[in-house]
Amino acid sequence: MAVPLVKTSVSVLRSGSFLRSATISHFVARSLCAVTCPSNTLCWNCAKSQFQPQKSNLLSKSALLRRNWNCVSIGTKKMSDFTGKGKDYIFRQLLDYKSFTYTYLLADPVSKEAVLIDPVYELVERDLNLVKALGLDLKFAINTHVHADHITGTGDIKKRVPSCKSVITEVSGASADVKTKDGTKLEFGKFSLEVARTPGHTNGCCTYVWREKGMAFTGDTLLIRGCGRTDFQEGDAATLYESVHTKIFTLPPDFSLYPAHDYTGQTVTTVAEEKAFNPRLTKSKEAFVEIMGNLNLPYPKQIDRALPANLVCGVFDEPPK
Repeated sequence: MAVPLVKTSVSVLRSGSFLRSATISHFVARSLCAVTCPSNTLCWNCAKSQFQPQKSNLLSKSALLRRNWNCVSIGTKKMSDFTGKGKDYIFRQLLDYKSFTYTYLLADPVSKEAVLIDPVYELVERDLNLVKALGLDLKFAINTHVHADHITGTGDIKKRVPSCKSVITEVSGASADVKTKDGTKLEFGKFSLEVARTPGHTNGCCTYVWREKGMAFTGDTLLIRGCGRTDFQEGDAATLYESVHTKIFTLPPDFSLYPAHDYTGQTVTTVAEEKAFNPRLTKSKEAFVEIMGNLNLPYPKQIDRALPANLVCGVFDEPPK
């Protein structure tokens, strides 16, 4: 099958994934890597990035491959260039390497509405730079619970983006523009996040379920091959066990689960994986409660600084020492 060129016989391969028509001026200015196929067409193999360049008087075959592979078009950015699989959503996972906290950016590229889950105060600049670079409109800054290991970035985000609304569960007792309950839906563009209350680590914990994309953001309730501690901040091991088994493990087995933290270099798991391999939550409730009661974990280093700030949505004049 052949793919006709439009307006010119010059075409440029960008990122090894799709073809763009290019004007002669663009060709001269940016690539010097044109490939002319017979009959003013490019073969189907070329279109699939199985690139077989024709003879060139300008460059060697290897140089031609390299230059085509890295060619960048001028002024042709589209929102679809930033999307994930299926080309109808944007998803980014960001890491705070100090507290090992994951922040998640989700967006609808059509409406450009976006949400941030669990932003970190010290990394607000990074997050908002990414939002700006992608041309997004930040609608919500969301917390999965009142964190004890870092200060939330929602307060600083609200100062910089006044239209953005902070979100947390009503039962958490923390301040926010939007206080959610079990079943609340937060809409951004054509998508929505469904709030599933999952207490146990804290009384205000929740999981945000993105059903359209088969994802859930579990906060500290469920970690990859682990779970959040239950020995402070209204924690309760039996409650956490019930939350996981009734609200998370009941999701479809192929749903991807994204935690608020990971300390081993892992980024994502699935419902099926955790039901099969989680060393704590595959036990009986009684055994789980016993395990959690005997962890003997140290007092959280940031709790005295983070809790007061996070209860007021991270809104303060000067960051707590």
